[in-house]
Amino acid sequence: MAGTYTSVTLSVDVTGEKADVLTLLEDQRAMFLVTLRGLDDELARRRSTVSELTLGGLLKHLTMVQREHTQTLLDRDPNAEIHMDNLEHGYELTDGETFDEWLTAYRDAARAYDAVIAEVGSLDELIPQATAPWQPEREWWTVRKMALHMLRETAHHSGHADIIREALDGRTTMAALFDFGDQA
Repeated sequence: MAGTYTSVTLSVDVTGEKADVLTLLEDQRAMFLVTLRGLDDELARRRSTVSELTLGGLLKHLTMVQREHTQTLLDRDPNAEIHMDNLEHGYELTDGETFDEWLTAYRDAARAYDAVIAEVGSLDELIPQATAPWQPEREWWTVRKMALHMLRETAHHSGHADIIREALDGRTTMAALFDFGDQA
């Protein structure tokens, strides 16, 4: 019903702290997806602020981050490194990529991520993080910290998306909720 917002439904059966963290993450994902409603490829690629960021680029980035974190949780590779050439077009839809394809990939990546979180024995398990130019020393994060980082990353870019969308066509996420209901 237009003008209401209902709670999200998880794709995995979890309880306790896992349910709390994944519910907050899924809620933020749903808000991000509301911001993307009604876009086509042209609008998804259009810059609307002084930033180079676009809605399609943010969608691609968040998809890639979820995929990367899922793989990190599965591999647990103590020698993993982030290679900068893999990040070259991480914030832009390139020729041959479509907004709809990345939207489907985002939803698939979210379900895969949540499934891995649901299957870990404990949120206290330590996972080696890939080294990178900005993080040259190996760090070990708990699964909890990784999930909270995913929540922060999604919330951070949801804010960017809301500003970009408002600059594109005047639509804010909250206005979209009230105009179109709450189905992302």
